[in-house]
Formats: sequence, C-alpha cells, structure tokens
Amino acid sequence: MQTISSDQAARLVNTRDTLAIGGSGGGHTVPESLIEALERRYLDEGAPTGLRTVHPVGIGDKATKGVHRLRHPGLLERVMCGTVVDAPGIAESAARGEIELFTLPQGSLSQHLRELAAGRPGLITEVGLHTFVDPRAEGGSQGRRSDDPPIELVAMAGRDYIRYKPFPIDVAFLRGSTSDEAGNISLEDEAYFGEGLSMAQAVKRCGGTVVVQVARVVPRGTIDPKTVKIPYFLVDYVVVDRAQPTTYLTKDSPAYAGRVRLGRDALPGLPPGPRSVIARRAARELTDGAVCNLGSGISTGVAVAAAEDGLLERVVLTNEQGLIGGMPMGGLDAGAAVNYDAMVDQPYQFDLYDGGGLDLAFLSFAEVSARGDVNISRFGGRIVGVGGFVNISQGASTVVFSGTFTAGGLETSWDGHRLSIGQEGRVRRFLDTVEQISFSGTYALDRRQRVVFVTERAVFELDGGTLVLTEIAPGIDIERDVLAHMDFMPKIDQPARMDARLFEAAYRH
Repeated sequence: MQTISSDQAARLVNTRDTLAIGGSGGGHTVPESLIEALERRYLDEGAPTGLRTVHPVGIGDKATKGVHRLRHPGLLERVMCGTVVDAPGIAESAARGEIELFTLPQGSLSQHLRELAAGRPGLITEVGLHTFVDPRAEGGSQGRRSDDPPIELVAMAGRDYIRYKPFPIDVAFLRGSTSDEAGNISLEDEAYFGEGLSMAQAVKRCGGTVVVQVARVVPRGTIDPKTVKIPYFLVDYVVVDRAQPTTYLTKDSPAYAGRVRLGRDALPGLPPGPRSVIARRAARELTDGAVCNLGSGISTGVAVAAAEDGLLERVVLTNEQGLIGGMPMGGLDAGAAVNYDAMVDQPYQFDLYDGGGLDLAFLSFAEVSARGDVNISRFGGRIVGVGGFVNISQGASTVVFSGTFTAGGLETSWDGHRLSIGQEGRVRRFLDTVEQISFSGTYALDRRQRVVFVTERAVFELDGGTLVLTEIAPGIDIERDVLAHMDFMPKIDQPARMDARLFEAAYRH
C-alpha cells in the first residue's frame, strides 16, 4: 500500500475506464475528496474522457457534491446506478441524451458486484420483471440509447429472469475510517458499510486499482482484525482526508457510527401537517415482531410514529443500506440510522429482501394507476431512478405506499373534528396510466402481495386488479375531495372513517 494525494489518485483513472464508486446517498462513506479531485483534473486537463461509472446507491447532496461533480460534457459515457435524485447534473445530462444512464435496482447492482468478484457469469434475478427495468420494456435505460445494454432477458427451467452481464472494472474509489500502514481498512466511524469489500475484490480480479480514502493511517497491527472490512492485499493506494465528515449534512455522528445510543428526547419528531398524518396512518400497519423496510421520503416518518407509540422495540425496522433495528434517518441523512442493533454489508441485506424476508415495506409513490401500478422513477420531466424500491416492493409480503393525494401546493387544516383542503395540489397522482412502471400491480397480484395506498385523506387497497377505497378522513367529501381528483373510478364499498386521533396528533403543534 502507498499513501498518495487525491490529485495523484485522480491520475490513476484513464480515458474509457470503468470506475466503481463506493458510498451511499448524502455522503455516507463517500470518497468525496477523490471524486472532487477527478472533477478538478478534468476541468484543468480535459481528461479523462468517456468514463463508465457504477455505484449502486445514488451519491450526492442534491446540489453540488457527489457524482454531480462528474456531469461535465465528455467526462462520462455511461452511468449505472440505483438513482440520480442526489445528483441533478447527471439526470440533466441523461435527459439531454449526452450520456447513457441505466437506473437499475440498487440491490441487484450491489449483488452483481459480488458476482463479479467471484468471476461468476453475472447476476440472475427476477427482480425488475414487469417494470421499466425489464429488458422487454426500457431495460432501465433513462438516457442516450445504448447498443450494449448491461442486462438481458434469459429463460431458465421455463421461467424468465434478468441477467446482469459481467463487465471489467478498472479503478475503485472507496472510503474507510482508518488504514494501517499495510493497507488494512476499518470502517468504525462510518454510517454505512455498503459493498466496499465486493468492489475491491471485483477490481482486483480484473487486474485493476483500488484507492481508499481514510481519515487516518495508524501503525500496522494496531487495528482490531475483526473490524477490518477490506484487507491490505486488496488495497493499492490510500488517500488521507482528516476532515472527512460522517455525511454531507452531519460532520461527526457517533450515533450514526453506532458508538452511542440516543435517548427518545434526542430523536427527531414529525412536523405537523399531512405528511405526519400519512406516516402515523401507515404505522398502524405495523404488527408485533414484523420485519420491515422503511424507504426514503415520507416513509421514514413511520419510524418516528412508531417511537411515539412505543412500537419501536416491538418491530424490526431496517433500511436497504444494511442497518437493522433502531430508527432509520430521513432527509439528506436518509440511509443512516441510530440505535441500531446491527450493520451488515449491503448485498446481504438485499439477499434478505429478495428472499422474502420482509413482512412489511413502507415506500413512497409519485404516480398510481387504476391497476395499482406505481411510478417513482421518472415523472414530470424528471429522471429519478429506483434505488432499492424494486427489490423491496417485489420482495415484501405487504407493501404500504405513502404519499399526499395531490402534489404541488397542497394545503390542509384540522379544526378538531374534520380535515379541510384549503388548497388542492396542482399535480394529480392517481392516473389512468403511469409514465413509467416501477411497481406492477398485476405482478403483485400474481405474487399474492397485499398492497395498501395511504394518503392524508383516503386509504386504498388493491383487490383483484382494482383500487378499493377502504378509509376516508373525517370531513372529506368523497365526490368533491377524492373522485374529482382521480383519473379513474375506484371501487367504493362503505369505507371506514380514518381515526381522528391521527389528525389530532399530526396538527397539534
């Protein structure tokens, strides 16, 4: 192992290379100094060009950091990732047709890196069938058309599967907390393990170069060997950034690192309003002992609602990044958690999800169709991607989708007895058809999943390929406040009234 500067590390990347980048979302274990140095080199020299990047999780702060730094014309040829919601420049480049962009299920990409490390003939999976990821549909493509897509449809024993094709990786940019002088890497300060080991193994199998950004270098033999996540013989170079933060938003968090536990008064609360109603109603689906996933966005509020109701210790909340137990965080720190019981490598978390280990999944929706199809990946001219959504939604026994009934300017109030819509949102969400299928209602019926849609004014369930209105908020008129803002007619059969206590708790602040 050799210690070098970030600028020296950037020079290890050559034109047309494939670069694997570790890390998750809002800076969790992200080698930001290395990404920044690569951008700096390109702006100074115009090189390298035509790179292909792979990072299972979206990386960025939704503004200037992360892979957004690589948006410059000519720098990238292809991006394979779960989502670009954190990197707006990449989404915009893809929308202009400047790059190939494949937004593929986060778990499948994570697992595929493990397959590459083992030299196996790619990942074979059913995850993504009957969605826009299916090669019979868009094949996950969101940008310029490619003559060499990374996935294909294969048939085995009379069943259809998606095969992720093997590909070489030339360089990996990873991050740890500490390196010893030999190059053993530990992650004791990190909020996320990810698939750093699989990435390093895959790159070395391809004869490539592994660079790891760390906060410090210590003498050999001083790291507890049980905490070493990437052993020394897989590491070529180390770059020291003593100021690397836990996340982009949080400079230093012992709680995210799992070194301390927080009291209930230190945990976040739910802001008042419709999103609080939705999170509290969704939390009513929790059952004792249930193993659950909480997606990003509005669904992270389910953890707060569970804590307020004393349910947090009676269920197992997880997130796809590999955290088990405790309370997953939201906002820019989504992907981190506090008071968790275990942190596992991301591919293994998705093994649990894909294998049917989830009793409940709480996910967001952007659009819902009359057949129960859900879109969260591309809508309103915006490319988002799917993250772990497809793995989670196809693997769980029950899926609870949450979102406001309309979007863009919705205003609501509660007078102690009834919910009032002060201003309706500009954008309808319940449509005849969705722009892109991220979840197939028809396929869910084939798999015998229970599917629930929770909004601030109504609750629906999918039954026989039709949405059924099962609950309505106090004070809401079905014709005026529900049907008038849907493109289709749901089945209505004496819906129950949503519990008024949900609204009293949500609006009492």
